[in-house]
Amino acid sequence: MSGTQAIQEHDRRDDEGETSSPGVFWRFWAAATVSGAGTAVTVLALPLVALTVLDATAFQVALLAAAGQVSWLLLSLPAGVLAQRVPLRRLQVTLDLVRFAALGSLPLAWWIGTLTYPHLLFAALVTGSATVLFDIGNSTFLPAVVPARQLAARNSVMSGTHAVTDTGGPSLGGVLIGATGPVGAIVVDAASYLASAVLLRTLPESRPAPRTGESALRLMRAGWRYVTKHPVMRPCMIWATAANFLNAALVTLTPLYLVRGAGLDSVQLGLVLAMDGVGALAGAAVAVRVTTRLGTARGIILADLTGGALLLLAPLTTSAGDAYWFALGNAGFAFGTVIGSITTRTYRQTQSPPELLSRVMATVRFVSWGALPLGALTAGLLATHFGARTALWTVCAAALLPPLYLFSTKVGRHRDLI
Repeated sequence: MSGTQAIQEHDRRDDEGETSSPGVFWRFWAAATVSGAGTAVTVLALPLVALTVLDATAFQVALLAAAGQVSWLLLSLPAGVLAQRVPLRRLQVTLDLVRFAALGSLPLAWWIGTLTYPHLLFAALVTGSATVLFDIGNSTFLPAVVPARQLAARNSVMSGTHAVTDTGGPSLGGVLIGATGPVGAIVVDAASYLASAVLLRTLPESRPAPRTGESALRLMRAGWRYVTKHPVMRPCMIWATAANFLNAALVTLTPLYLVRGAGLDSVQLGLVLAMDGVGALAGAAVAVRVTTRLGTARGIILADLTGGALLLLAPLTTSAGDAYWFALGNAGFAFGTVIGSITTRTYRQTQSPPELLSRVMATVRFVSWGALPLGALTAGLLATHFGARTALWTVCAAALLPPLYLFSTKVGRHRDLI
């Protein structure tokens, strides 16, 4: 049975009353796809605004990346409680509108000649904060509309779609930047958040969980204790933290290395970045098959080892003529990481007690996604003191460490996550 046929079969069962209407999932998917495509454009456009419009330094580019991610450290744990206590649809729509306003202010400021680096930094911080709250809410929403037996397939759909937007977004961004400049591409992302808000407004409103009288701090501690004492979730969280740290470092170094070092233009840079999405799409397409055949634990470790080995090809790029090495390494790393991401996320969604799910997801993201700004800043410091090429080799070599760590834990001693 093909992937499309499998999804249609799931939806047929949904129509027979086994779960919520499939239309809810697909509207949720459409909103995520629209905003995800715009965000993928901005991943390329925002640092290029800093580099080409504002003539930012390497450290300023790294600081910009960190500003968009630091809220995972500051807001993840409170976001897990907030997602339980407020109507989810209303929260998501509001956050989309906040992101629309923050990014929309950048083209306006550029047009009237008042765009500055602090403004760019502030917009990245506001957008990143709203994204943290939004994503925690989304991770809680999906298990509410999809039964446990379908979560792996639906997570693959979401990851596959994310990979497609990651693939097309940078390419579209490169074309847009070539035609309108990097500021023009940001208009697309701002509009995508507005479109997402309109789509989310059509979803049924969720009911907040009943209040238990417990303080927010106590609720956060309960989620933290559950994850950190869990024999499988804890090492998987540490693996994800290391992988995210390295991914953030790689994303930060990519425009610095390829534009200033290898001499790629915006269209070529977009094509190379798009290979991240190609690798992620391939990983999402085979994730369930790989982990079924090899086992969920072995599948994660072997896929991530393969991805780390392929990433060592990236520093072989020295000019636009051999940029394919960077593209292959980028794709391979994304392939391995997304298989692990789908598998561990599905495990958390199916094995966590329902009343703890949002706080479990928030705890994992607080730690693992909290590594993103640290990875970005570390890459910026390495590039500043040792050069972008040395920094890139260091990051690529370190990509072999997360799967080796996971292999050394209890997870590595079993075929499956148990």
